[in-house]
Amino acid sequence: MSDAAIDAPTLTVAITDIAHKGDGVAVFETEAGEKKLFVGGALPGETVRIVVDGEGVNERGRVVEILEPSHDRVEPACPVFDRCGGCSLQHWDQAPYLAWKRAQIRAAFSDRRLEAEVAETVATGPASRRRAVIAVQRRTGAPVVGFRARLSHEVVDATACLVISPRIRAAMPKLVRLSHCLDFGAKGAVFTVLDTETGLDVAVADAKLPAERRQQALALALELGFARFSVEREIVVEARAPVVRFGGVAVMPPPGAFLQAVPEAEDAMARLVETAIEEALATRPKRAKGPARIADLFAGCGTFALRLARFAQVHAVESERLALDALAFAARHTQGLKPVGIEARDLNRRPLMGKELAGYDAVVIAPPRDGAAPQFKELAKSEVRRIVAVSCNPATLARDARYLIDAGWTMGPVTPIDQFLWTHHVEAVTVFAKG
Repeated sequence: MSDAAIDAPTLTVAITDIAHKGDGVAVFETEAGEKKLFVGGALPGETVRIVVDGEGVNERGRVVEILEPSHDRVEPACPVFDRCGGCSLQHWDQAPYLAWKRAQIRAAFSDRRLEAEVAETVATGPASRRRAVIAVQRRTGAPVVGFRARLSHEVVDATACLVISPRIRAAMPKLVRLSHCLDFGAKGAVFTVLDTETGLDVAVADAKLPAERRQQALALALELGFARFSVEREIVVEARAPVVRFGGVAVMPPPGAFLQAVPEAEDAMARLVETAIEEALATRPKRAKGPARIADLFAGCGTFALRLARFAQVHAVESERLALDALAFAARHTQGLKPVGIEARDLNRRPLMGKELAGYDAVVIAPPRDGAAPQFKELAKSEVRRIVAVSCNPATLARDARYLIDAGWTMGPVTPIDQFLWTHHVEAVTVFAKG
């Protein structure tokens, strides 16, 4: 606690709830009427003394003293929890924390006047994140490696991080050594690190590798044992092709590729997707002609497509060409898969139209955080019998679900998955059926 925090005017407030981004909510009366403040690090049922930072709509409460702690408060294990922006809810006991994530799903659907049946949250454990976005920032003294502080571009030393895999954590000092070869601005260089079967895949963004230092960086990456090192998606050196597996299928993702961050969470999503698709194919009308066909939209490197190709033909659609190339290469070099077709297409600008969806038995759709309103509107018009939606944003999932439900689809239970441990983020999987 700083002297400035102690000397500043304080308020004593009761925390009534946790907002959707993980901050405590304080509602109190002022001369101008009721006021709401978001207070980081506070829990429901607590009474806290705070100082107010910022002005107007940017005002936030900062805890100076916890006067009455919640029974659900636990001691955060991370030494930089109070500063690092990576985890915001590590001070909350697991049961209420997981229940809150489940409630976030229900609230998002309620906002769209939809009643959702929400399953228990699927939990994940610490030291499980195989993909991490890490920053290296130069300040007075040695460079700092870690994650951004809350509401700041400043990097907090996170070399003791509890959520990333042990191999990524052990590599953090190595990223600092590599950073000396790079030119980057005050915000720092961004390292996307993927823990693969063959070693760490390190992809740098927001930085440049001067030509005169390229050979130095190449030699250092080899010395440090990285499988691959790239800068701004250009491969500097590849000692070993990075390999991940989707349902046993080996995939070599491109530099900086998006993958589900936690294998345990990915497996939980995949089981839900596979079960829904298998049920759809088991009830396929006898009059249906030709082989079973599935469309995988926003397919990425093949997280679901390559699993589903074990029992049906798959058409994978994705805007990132390099991701599709990795998917196609994996499909061609794996025995026992049904045919996998690929299509490079921006589904938000040019969604698959209702007529194009004719002939598909089921659709899997896993859009980014903004959702996929144009594509869901077309799905609502289609004759597809089963749609499996995988989402990282309950608000856009609920919005897009509204298009299907208004068109006569029924929605099954929504399953929350806690992929990003101790954060406000929550994944969700649900199934829509028609006819």
